[in-house]
Amino acid sequence: MTHRPQLQTPTAPRLLSLLALAALLALSGCQKPGAEAAEAKAQPPLRLAMEDRLVLGQSEHSSGPLITGAVQPERRADLRSELSAIVLQVLKENGELVHKGDLLVRLDATSIRDSLTSAEEAARAAHEAFEQSDRQWQRQKALQAQGMISQQALEDAQNRRAAAMSEKVAAEARLVAARQQMARTEVRAPFDGVVSERQVSPGDTAQVGKALLKVLDPASMRFEGYVSADRRAELKVGQAVDLRINGAANPHAEGRIRRIDVAADPVTRQVALLVDFVDPRQAAVAGLYGEGHVRTTSVAALMLGEADLQRDGDRVFAWVVKDAKLRRQPIVLGERDERSGEFVIKSGLASGDMIIRNPSRTLVEGTAVQQAAAQAASAASAGG
Repeated sequence: MTHRPQLQTPTAPRLLSLLALAALLALSGCQKPGAEAAEAKAQPPLRLAMEDRLVLGQSEHSSGPLITGAVQPERRADLRSELSAIVLQVLKENGELVHKGDLLVRLDATSIRDSLTSAEEAARAAHEAFEQSDRQWQRQKALQAQGMISQQALEDAQNRRAAAMSEKVAAEARLVAARQQMARTEVRAPFDGVVSERQVSPGDTAQVGKALLKVLDPASMRFEGYVSADRRAELKVGQAVDLRINGAANPHAEGRIRRIDVAADPVTRQVALLVDFVDPRQAAVAGLYGEGHVRTTSVAALMLGEADLQRDGDRVFAWVVKDAKLRRQPIVLGERDERSGEFVIKSGLASGDMIIRNPSRTLVEGTAVQQAAAQAASAASAGG
């Protein structure tokens, strides 16, 4: 005998619960399209101050070849020892200001002083010998004119005088060289500037060619950069360059191309540029690395900064005020301007649109917007 399963009829309380749940779901489904509007209506009006809004307008968007390099002084001197001697004194430290002719390093001059004394004595003796031979030649010349001596005796006196003259000249040359060596024991600043990279201390042995210290002129800073060789045809002397100097107090700087090299580096295949700063105070520290772009093209475009945008995955939005209400406007971004850091707006916004600056995540679509009291008063007075 086969038994069939019996269907259970829901009890009355259970049936009422199911019907109530279905009704609640239906009611919530009907209300969903207007939920955002209801939420916006429940929000208090958003009062905007002047600094909270931005009216879009055309801005200059520039682009061009990438330039990399470093800040370097045009006037710089790498001071090296010109003789072998012991370092006695180093009178300036790194960062100290110096004037042209200031003593920076003093080397031991003991042996050179002895050579100078010997050269001075030799020059004095040679000078006296020449004067004596010159007097003898003058006497022989007078006697020969009177016929008292032979022509041969006069020529001998003249030869002795010439030899004394040669010795006198050689002794004077040795004296000049000794004095130059003596002067090289004192290393002096070649121009007004700042001491950089001191490399010796008292007691060190300075060989010929050893680096002692460097002096640079902070007022002669320039940017020595490089660009890709395939972009050289876009470059011209005088073009503006937007730079960012890493580590500078004010990293943003503007320059002008002074010189473009005609040969590419054999290793990097890049072309060297010299860029003068429009304001020399923008770079007062040598050696800082920097990068930027040469302004080869410039167009007018709508632009917005990163802080004025909101991102949701790959989508980008801006909060726009239209008809005194907030609208979450999708936009399409273009390339980023390296000078200002702002993005080009390709679509979604138009010139004259009012957007919310630095929008928060709590903004709600459709919220009413009111001007602050100060703005309303100024608008009313302007209208009157």
